[in-house]
Amino acid sequence: MSELDEIAGVTHEPDGRPTGVVMLTHGAGGNRESPLLIRICDEWASRGWLAVRYNLPYRRRRPKGPPSGSASGDRDGIVDALTLARSLADGPVIAGGHSYGGRQTSMVVVENPNLADVLTPFSYPLHPPGKPDRLRTEHFSGITIPAVFTHGTADPFGTIDELREAVTLIPSLVQIVEVTGARHDLGSKKLDVPALAVDAALSALR
Repeated sequence: MSELDEIAGVTHEPDGRPTGVVMLTHGAGGNRESPLLIRICDEWASRGWLAVRYNLPYRRRRPKGPPSGSASGDRDGIVDALTLARSLADGPVIAGGHSYGGRQTSMVVVENPNLADVLTPFSYPLHPPGKPDRLRTEHFSGITIPAVFTHGTADPFGTIDELREAVTLIPSLVQIVEVTGARHDLGSKKLDVPALAVDAALSALR
């Protein structure tokens, strides 16, 4: 592992030359040390990819607490990370994140579709818990790259059925990786969530 200071990133390096680059960021209350991100990056590295987990700009400013400042500033940080990804290795770039990080990344690839080849949100926060009428899908029709949503069936930020309906707005190829019984943290004692998510992303890339 090594540090990428310009994006407060940590790399997970494969054996040999990388197939491509994966850039993942964290949820609203988290940081790059999220156990989920670590496990997913380990999985990607084991498949021959260079995987990077990085902090969003608000998290670089202060170590704890919810997002502060404007979300557009966080999206600028994602643009910086994905731009950097193209210089780290040849091959495709896979972009995503957990919850807030995945949502902001999905907005970035609408505005900058050339920065990534596959979008991989984890626990997309479809709506605030208990407020299903406040959907965060207004940009979905602009997503033009393949997208793989990994989502727990007990996630309070959106049911699987709500997600299935929402992704019909996306004109590109979409897959949903269902994690039975998992909540927003995607914890599962029965399923290998990183392996399932990586398998789906690789099939979307093909």
